Amino acid sequence: MDVRQYYRKLREVEAGITEPYVLVTSLETSDGGKAGIVCEVSREQAAKLIVEGRVTLSDETEKKTFFAKHAAEKKALEKADIARRLQVTIVSAPDEKEPKATVVADSETGTRK
Repeated sequence: MDVRQYYRKLREVEAGITEPYVLVTSLETSDGGKAGIVCEVSREQAAKLIVEGRVTLSDETEKKTFFAKHAAEKKALEKADIARRLQVTIVSAPDEKEPKATVVADSETGTRK
């Protein structure tokens, strides 16, 4: 491909993308690229990959699946973080053989005896 043609097409594709970050879906390539992987990339990177024939812009179902998957992963990470920070103290019940201490409050003064 001619370099001028490449950069002209790159500018055209980039001008057609309005959002700063877009979701793209990979295509199978001869150098081992796997098809169907959705990624979020910048507008410039998306234009370059589209011109090179490595990706296409994701459709609405792929976008919904991508965001739902990432929301579930975020929720699982937050849950794991809370579980990691949670501290549990186990207090055993006192033996029944030991006498229980009783606290008696004086009703007039409110002090304990």
